[in-house]
Amino acid sequence: MTQTAVKQKKELTGRQKKKIRLVLLLLPFMVMVAIFSYVPLFGWSYAFVEFSPGKSIFESQFVGLKYFQRIFSNPKDFLMVMRNTLCISFLNICFSVLPAIFAIAISQLKSKRYAKIVQTCTSIPNFISWVLVYSIVFMLLSSEDSALNIILKNLGLITESVNPLGNVDHAWAMQVAIGVWKSLGYNAIIYLSAITSIDQELYQAAEVDGANNWQKILHITVPGLLPTFFVLLMLAISNMLSNGFEQFWLLGNGMTWDKLEVFDTYVYRLGIKNMEYSLATAMGMFKSIVSILLLTFANWSSKKLRGESIF
Repeated sequence: MTQTAVKQKKELTGRQKKKIRLVLLLLPFMVMVAIFSYVPLFGWSYAFVEFSPGKSIFESQFVGLKYFQRIFSNPKDFLMVMRNTLCISFLNICFSVLPAIFAIAISQLKSKRYAKIVQTCTSIPNFISWVLVYSIVFMLLSSEDSALNIILKNLGLITESVNPLGNVDHAWAMQVAIGVWKSLGYNAIIYLSAITSIDQELYQAAEVDGANNWQKILHITVPGLLPTFFVLLMLAISNMLSNGFEQFWLLGNGMTWDKLEVFDTYVYRLGIKNMEYSLATAMGMFKSIVSILLLTFANWSSKKLRGESIF
């Protein structure tokens, strides 16, 4: 065997050992994903049986698609819930461009120290629990002696107290605004990371060609952010049935419940609160299947329109 062949054999053996080490490093995380993401799928079987707490699933009576039919047994409530869920999700998608705009604005600040202060202050609301957010919003907007009512009365704009959280006509807009305020700074971090990964030589070349800041943003920064934006957009589309539970359960009330009953609160009210676990499982399966279909559609649309897909 020649020296070249021996050298190639050693290199091949080295690459194989490196691949084995990488697989071994990845193995614990693959096991964790299997345990926490795939093993719990066994719980979907509860949707097909008449489950009772304390009774083994193997002892429960098989009922087929009974609980899936119950999801649609009250068309009026179901259509109301789907209307609220999809409309609020659509509004959130429409405003999903705001974090990108905010990230661009922060990146244009001359003072890096001031930019960090702004980024930190706007990211803090994301780490505040919805219970505290409800308390803050209630004190600022809803009570008779709230800051909003005091200001408007002192300006002579109103004579009676207003309650934005109890206004059914503005319920969707209010919840979307609160959600945007809470997550704007934190979501902008992803776009700030994408901006820093853009090749700085592009900006230098554009500056040499006489481009101003607006032209550099329009022709370099925005195209550099589009791949990140489309990935987040597709994920948002796939999660259109997942508005969240805490926000609407806490901020909703008797006056606005017809506009704020979303799928997650619907599952809790009909399934968990009434201890109908089989029904709650069927609802969760329905949401997962619809989310997969939406993600597949979004991925197909991206491939057709942009020539790129995320999977």
